[in-house]
Amino acid sequence: MKKERSVRLPSFSEAILPIFTMVSLMIYVFVFAKKDVDGKLEAIYDGAHMPLICGIIVACFVGIICGHSFKEMLSGMIDRISTTLDAILILLTVGLLVSSFMMSGTIPALIYYGLELLNPKLFLPVGCIITAIVSLACGSSWTSTATIGIAFMTIGQGMGINPAITAGMVISGAYIGDKFSPLSDTTNLAAGVSKTGLFDHVTAMISTTGPVFIISLILYTILGLRANIVNYDPTIAEGIKTSLANNFNLNPLVLLPILIIVLVCVLRIEGLAGVMISVVVGIVFSQIFQESKSLAEIFSILHYGPEIETGNNFVDAALAKGGMNNQMWTINLILLAVSFGGALEKSGVVEKLFAHLKEKINTVGGLVFTTMATSIFCDATMCDQFLGIGVPAPLYEDKYDDMGLSRNFLSRTLEDAGTLWAVMFPWTACGAYQMKTLGVNPLYYFPFAFVNLLSPIYALVTASLKRNIFWADGSYTNIFGKTKMKKKAHAPKDVEEYAISQLNKLRESGKAPKISI
Repeated sequence: MKKERSVRLPSFSEAILPIFTMVSLMIYVFVFAKKDVDGKLEAIYDGAHMPLICGIIVACFVGIICGHSFKEMLSGMIDRISTTLDAILILLTVGLLVSSFMMSGTIPALIYYGLELLNPKLFLPVGCIITAIVSLACGSSWTSTATIGIAFMTIGQGMGINPAITAGMVISGAYIGDKFSPLSDTTNLAAGVSKTGLFDHVTAMISTTGPVFIISLILYTILGLRANIVNYDPTIAEGIKTSLANNFNLNPLVLLPILIIVLVCVLRIEGLAGVMISVVVGIVFSQIFQESKSLAEIFSILHYGPEIETGNNFVDAALAKGGMNNQMWTINLILLAVSFGGALEKSGVVEKLFAHLKEKINTVGGLVFTTMATSIFCDATMCDQFLGIGVPAPLYEDKYDDMGLSRNFLSRTLEDAGTLWAVMFPWTACGAYQMKTLGVNPLYYFPFAFVNLLSPIYALVTASLKRNIFWADGSYTNIFGKTKMKKKAHAPKDVEEYAISQLNKLRESGKAPKISI
């Protein structure tokens, strides 16, 4: 007779071991693993891949100690990978998209006309707004940074602006548009796991990211006005423009593929299909407006990226982007990151660390803080923004109901931290992708990504002051502390009834604000 295995939760020391291993190795790789090369310290190894592999091994070891078989651990990793396959396919097609937009002259034209129209003083706030519009239209921060973001990085360099500041501006614009877009994958995920309506979630997001966006634009304007433009050498910008004009047909019509991206999103064409349509349009435009290429040459550029030599270092560096092959570094990292998260879930680490934490929460501010801290912890240790949203939601949803809060308040809190801070860490899928795309380490650009940096802070401060809160019955406590009745956010019927009954009890006891007349 086959003996049944006993499965248990790991102890705290066992639960923390794989996370400690991974984080320690990350710190070693990114901080200490340096060598002296001609008086400059250079990284010996700058990838997050090997620390993640070590973390996966330790997580599997912990799972086996706790009674799981290796086959079960592997199944947990594969299940988690399967949830990210759509994102991986889109990531591959984004590589094709960038290459096709390079071939068509679309990105070179964006750089050229950007240098024509923008000036160092207004570059940051205007650039942030333009990036946000592109991201809102396509519903993807990744697509916007890979297109308009690359262009702005070169424009900023030509204006003598610190690349870390430009990258922070691009990230802010890309994520503000992403959060306001109903086409965004994380926006849909947050609404889905919180069991609320998509547009209810977007409405709640506006209450935090909207004011932070305005604050960020003010800060970018101040930075631009105070920028040390002594370093601005107009000959650099002229050199870039001359190199682009000599190597590409910069007819304004080559900008039309950008409008195609907007159109496919307005028509709500599925993300992967929409990107592929844009790729085809870019290829067609390249054959019409640029030097005609054979099918084999087109395949080579789409696969490996363009090889463009203009003689201008700024231009050559900016245009050395794209290609499906160049996305593999990031895809490898995503596969390892989500595998690590899957191993942590399957071994019981997540349940051990967070299951009983909510019992100690007794204020709205405390609940918001705990939710966001869990999201950021999952971002940093499980290396994926989807886990930063998906793990905390089932852990804390009943606590939001107990406190009479609406489900779109939960979804907003998940995104305020889980999505916006995922790009902070170089070893997460988001951080690695943006680092590879923009050429700046997240540790350098994040202090200037004001939207991402300030959104969770703004949400926490306002919630702690008992403001900016959405309640289960549809009432909303605004930033001035006035509670007015608004539209009720969608929630499952039983959840809604329970949460409203809890809210009424809290109001009777004076622990929740009454609706202002």
